[in-house]
Amino acid sequence: MSQSVKQTAPLTGAYRRAVIKDVDAMHQLIRNYADKDLMLKRHANELYETIREYHVYEEDGKVRGLCGLHIIWKDLAEIRSLAVEETMFGRDMGQTLVRLCLDEARELGIARVFTLTYVPRFFEKLGFIVVDKSTLPHKIWGDCVRCHKFPDCDETGMILDLNPA
Repeated sequence: MSQSVKQTAPLTGAYRRAVIKDVDAMHQLIRNYADKDLMLKRHANELYETIREYHVYEEDGKVRGLCGLHIIWKDLAEIRSLAVEETMFGRDMGQTLVRLCLDEARELGIARVFTLTYVPRFFEKLGFIVVDKSTLPHKIWGDCVRCHKFPDCDETGMILDLNPA
């Protein structure tokens, strides 16, 4: 019995650092997921303030995916706001965006990177392990207090050690 394998066209766009003109498209991608309760909402003004944290994937002049690296402390950063246009699923764009952020964390000397996610299997493939959210520093909850699910967060906490012994 053979299984059909979904064929996807290769990506023809480019990964790059986000710039100001990307904010509207970034905001829309995030809002698409936030409206489905799959991601924390981010306001446009926050994206402008943190634009330097983000990498995007652009194809045909349109931002199709984004991911941010938010520095928490000298040894800890967060992968946040990973959003990929649904029509682009299955093309490794999300993994590449996360890897760009992880590479940046390594360059900065960050020892550990965490994420809060509804898709732990995705992050497990990148080496993240599930952790009890209560083990993460209280400083990470700054964004969470804006969430309508706070304090009953149903996301999975995950962490990746960038300097394994």
